[in-house]
Amino acid sequence: MGCLMKILFMGRKKYAAQMLQWTVGIGQNIVGVVTDSHFPNSPTLKTANKLGIPVLSLEEAEQAFYSNSAYADLVISYLYWKKIKEPLIGIPKLGCINFHPAILPDWKGLAGYNIAILNKLKEWGASAHYVDKTIDTGKIIRVYKFNFDYRFETAKSLEKKTQKIQCELYKSVITDIVNGTLTEKDLIPNIGGTYISKKDMLKMIRVDPETDDIDLKCHAFWFPPYSGATVELKGKQYTIVDDYILSQLKKTNKNE
Repeated sequence: MGCLMKILFMGRKKYAAQMLQWTVGIGQNIVGVVTDSHFPNSPTLKTANKLGIPVLSLEEAEQAFYSNSAYADLVISYLYWKKIKEPLIGIPKLGCINFHPAILPDWKGLAGYNIAILNKLKEWGASAHYVDKTIDTGKIIRVYKFNFDYRFETAKSLEKKTQKIQCELYKSVITDIVNGTLTEKDLIPNIGGTYISKKDMLKMIRVDPETDDIDLKCHAFWFPPYSGATVELKGKQYTIVDDYILSQLKKTNKNE
């Protein structure tokens, strides 16, 4: 049957909502959810409300641990966007685990999907790792990878493929924790790699028509509803769209 855990779940987007639902479905006790509750259409917020799970702010979650060190046995981060710090890292007896939509230790921080396309990589993936004091540097639990062809991807389409495998990774890791089969000897050192900051990403998103591969940048940063690869004309920023993206939009509209 495995162990019953008290879990603080932190995450956003529909994928986090799906994993929240799955975790409750296997009988685990979610004591609180920290999510993008400032957005009324948040899928994770809606799922937490439907399941009757308390929704907390990050500050409230931190205070819960300060008030009661046994508040939760495990903290899970699934696409949570803020830096996690004490007491959420050190107090839970089973630690804090983050599910990162990139291959560790190679790619840390932001802009994972963008980097995969810009660098014309042949494989991408998702990683599960313990959270420590710096971003994406804790010991690696497991990495799932898949092959892809950058020529036929955008950041948006690559997200969809990555999240499919990341959900499988999540279920695998959580099942092992429930069954008590995840041990220290299974962990992988998280050494080296490249860290991409928000400043780095904002710099990469700008297009220099004289030197950049415009099609490549266009695909690498196509992630609606956010602005894509931008070019500056007369002091204004414009998002670039090419024929390939327009053809994909036509296919999407036909299927709706």
